[in-house]
Amino acid sequence: MNAQEIGKRIRQRRRVLGIDQKTAAELSHVSVHTLSDIESGKGNPSIKVLAAVLDALGLELRIQVKEI
Repeated sequence: MNAQEIGKRIRQRRRVLGIDQKTAAELSHVSVHTLSDIESGKGNPSIKVLAAVLDALGLELRIQVKEI
């Protein structure tokens, strides 16, 4: 999954919850600018920031390792 797909899913979840970016940013303890960049696929957040956003929206980060 690339950054644009992650951002799209975050935006969709936020909208399903009926909250605006400002509220989601406050719940995540990130700036509105950071959240906007993540949602648009422009941001390159650390795992810590991404995890905070996902947690605030009730989402989960899963890392899948493909065997070689």
